[in-house]
Amino acid sequence: MTEMQNPSREKTVGFIGLGMMGQPMAENILKKGHALAAYDVLKERLDAICALGGRAATGPADVARQASIVISMVDTTAQAEEVIVGPGGLIDGAQPGDVIISMSTIDPEMLRAMHAKLAAKGVGLIDAPVSGMQKGAIAGTLKAYVGGEEAVLEKARPVLQSMTAEIVHFGPIGQGTTMKLINNMLCQINWVLVAEALVLGTKAGLDPRQMVETVLRATGNSVAFEYSAPRILERNFDGIRLDISFKDIELQTALAKSLKLPLFMTTTAQQVYQMARAQGLGSEDGGATLVKVYEQLAGVTVQG
Repeated sequence: MTEMQNPSREKTVGFIGLGMMGQPMAENILKKGHALAAYDVLKERLDAICALGGRAATGPADVARQASIVISMVDTTAQAEEVIVGPGGLIDGAQPGDVIISMSTIDPEMLRAMHAKLAAKGVGLIDAPVSGMQKGAIAGTLKAYVGGEEAVLEKARPVLQSMTAEIVHFGPIGQGTTMKLINNMLCQINWVLVAEALVLGTKAGLDPRQMVETVLRATGNSVAFEYSAPRILERNFDGIRLDISFKDIELQTALAKSLKLPLFMTTTAQQVYQMARAQGLGSEDGGATLVKVYEQLAGVTVQG
């Protein structure tokens, strides 16, 4: 094979987690001319990225053996720990000088623990969760919130730039994820309020579509409203899984507890998410399906 067909690991990017966000992010890495070695537990996802020019790996350690910079884009803290430092994880295949980029929204304390384990092997770790949702992942316009050492970030920067439009460094390992949790907290609490407001107005006799059109041009508008309100009107509940939003809120409240800080609005919102999960709505869109909790209580349906 030529070097282009079988590039060295120094010229290869690794990617683990080809889900709703990960798949288009990996595609953008390929579009920018990087060689890509990938792994996902679902074969059909891996086949899709290989059809675009990526190479399949047999697991996380194999990804690290093939690539000097590896991205982890899994759902939960437990999954990230398994992929990065667990048996057969990236730590088993990585070499001194390599860089791992954790792009999941996970527990900052676990990031610090993994950083210490990897540093003992000479492997760098930064956290770089992203904001911008799936449309930003597809367009390559995500914002990356980075925590970690400046020198490690600079090694990773060319790869991050292939997926993002903005990279902001917030300080030591874990601080990028802390910023992401704060951003998500503001959005996820707002989604509860959107559901409350639309059900209240509908119960009071307002036309749901007229309500949404009015708020979109008024002071009550927000990015959260712009995302969830049209989905509610269309009864489109396919999107960001509510279980993922609930996972984020669990991390937000855990962070607050560690700092001995009360979060009145967040813990109240958390119970609404839990009610939705109790109704079996965990796999539906977290920004829209919350309305079903209030609709059941009010006896109305918000639809336009």
